[in-house]
Amino acid sequence: MQTRPVPSNDLMVRRWAPVLLALLPTLFMLAMLLAPTLRLVWEGLWGQDLALGLPDEAALNGGEEASSIWSIWQDADLRWRMGWSLLQAAITCGLTLLLGVPLAWVLARWQFTGCAWVLRLLMLPFVVPTLVAALGVLALWGPRGWLGAPLLAAGVELEETPWLLLYGNLFFNLCLVVRAGVEALEQVSQTRLAAARTLGATAWRAFWRIEWPMMLPRLASSLCLVFLYCFSGFGLALVLGGQRYATVEVEIYRLVAHELALAQASRLALWTLGVNLLAALAYAWIEQNLASPARTVPLPRKPVQTWVQRSTLTLALLVLLAVCGAPLLAIVWRALQALDAGSMAVLQNEETISALRNTAVFASAAVVFATLLGVLHALAVHASRTTGWGKVAARAASFLPLVASPIMIAFGLLLLYPQWSASLVILLGAYTLLATPFVATALSAALDQLPASYAQAAATLGARPWRVFWRVTLPLILPALRRGMAFAAATALGEFAVSLFLSRPEWTTLTTLINTHLGRPGEAQLDAAMLLSALLMLLTLATFTLLEGRGSALPHTSHHSTQHRQTQDHSNIRSP
Repeated sequence: MQTRPVPSNDLMVRRWAPVLLALLPTLFMLAMLLAPTLRLVWEGLWGQDLALGLPDEAALNGGEEASSIWSIWQDADLRWRMGWSLLQAAITCGLTLLLGVPLAWVLARWQFTGCAWVLRLLMLPFVVPTLVAALGVLALWGPRGWLGAPLLAAGVELEETPWLLLYGNLFFNLCLVVRAGVEALEQVSQTRLAAARTLGATAWRAFWRIEWPMMLPRLASSLCLVFLYCFSGFGLALVLGGQRYATVEVEIYRLVAHELALAQASRLALWTLGVNLLAALAYAWIEQNLASPARTVPLPRKPVQTWVQRSTLTLALLVLLAVCGAPLLAIVWRALQALDAGSMAVLQNEETISALRNTAVFASAAVVFATLLGVLHALAVHASRTTGWGKVAARAASFLPLVASPIMIAFGLLLLYPQWSASLVILLGAYTLLATPFVATALSAALDQLPASYAQAAATLGARPWRVFWRVTLPLILPALRRGMAFAAATALGEFAVSLFLSRPEWTTLTTLINTHLGRPGEAQLDAAMLLSALLMLLTLATFTLLEGRGSALPHTSHHSTQHRQTQDHSNIRSP
């Protein structure tokens, strides 16, 4: 078969394609992330606090020492915020590991009715907005909750305790660790386990010598993400932490919104960014050193037969239900109660309709722009001829918005573009920035899996680069694209921190409206918040299901490549 020569202009296009494709995402990242971060650094190192136009008293009395980046450690309240933020993230890591390992083993090794559905339902905590999850925890453990009301009647009050925040952290992060454990156990060779048992190893010894070493790298990787989520979380800490147990992100918001202490908030944000970078680097290092698993024959799941196995399985499912399912059921129950009490008018008033419209418009625009930028970034990385750490750095660029929390992104934008702080362009740009990584990471992994021979064969037959992409590449990566868009939409619909910082009153979204109802006294206001939370949860789940389609973004029971697993882990990162 004769092959057609490649036109010289096509060669030129292919040579410059990585640069041209990366131009728009790079300019967007510079304007919306890197420049605001540098402005935040400048404010933290050399800025002075101004409150109502007057210099901060501490800055006047303390001089350079008060304006030093170390000054936050001289403030007892800020020391406590930073220390508690680190401690609650570490405690959550320990609890998720303690519960997640046995749960992962049960789900990976035993076959039971509904096993596939349990694995799919593990996705729910990743999709539900943080503010909805916080309301679910209150509906369960709050003073008027399913379990909180009886406990309060018995003299046990959970408000202003760390329990609510730790439970909310568990709700969000337990499934991540369980999922990592299930995927690692699926890579354990059936032959190795059979050989160990043949040589007399007990089930416990076989676990420690064969299964646990396979689980450890992936568990360590997932725990880095758990720490990052918990340390930089905002929505959960704002609603569940109270005055005493709110985290450093809430303190940054309070310093900016209520005290106008911009320099002090910037210094606190710099320390937070430093911790986030260390956690992200640890995660990247572990992922970089994860060896690609060889082709193995996975151990088939065994049916549950003995009463001990049935009891263990029942206990495992009850733990999953109590931690990951109960808050969602509680918020649905409270919403139905609110409807029965006559709160239907909340869904019909102009304020709610306007918030619903704004939420849909902002999320739709963010998904469109994030899809464009994510596709361009992924194609640029894939077309790049750089190798080694250069390509790793290019790929890691899409993760940068996940290292800086939404609070820090919004704060940096507020400092850099004060004249545009209430601009719709800045607000949509921030939404897009937070949603883009999900599209970019999903597509990067999908493109890495494509056999190069497909595109080469099409090009050899005379297809131009655009036609190769449209007729060959796009149909193959479409499931990954839909998955990335689904996570991007879920993130945009549930975004809270950016809206709180940069939104105008007429741009109220469902999340900010829920927060407004929570700030008003009265049982009717709490019912309205619960009802709107249930509405936002249903909207998010419906949108995710519609975009993701029949593809699965859940823990799989089949083989997957290392890169595909990494993408799914990255795709599950949400803005607090």
